[in-house]
Amino acid sequence: MTDIKTLVQIADQNGHTSAMMTREETLEAVAENNGAWVFNGEGQMVQPAQLAEADFSTIGTVRIVPGLVGGL
Repeated sequence: MTDIKTLVQIADQNGHTSAMMTREETLEAVAENNGAWVFNGEGQMVQPAQLAEADFSTIGTVRIVPGLVGGL
């Protein structure tokens, strides 16, 4: 049996990187980008714990983007 893979897009100051990752690789990428915002395939922001519990056969795409910081 093969592991289900999902498209993971990681944005940073230089643009973004796209890769097909397994569930474990995706959760590791989220952990490595502490403080980043995570969006599921529907464009809904999710917490890392929610992503860990999600059915990866239905996610499709995960986007990891730097969190926006406002202020003066």
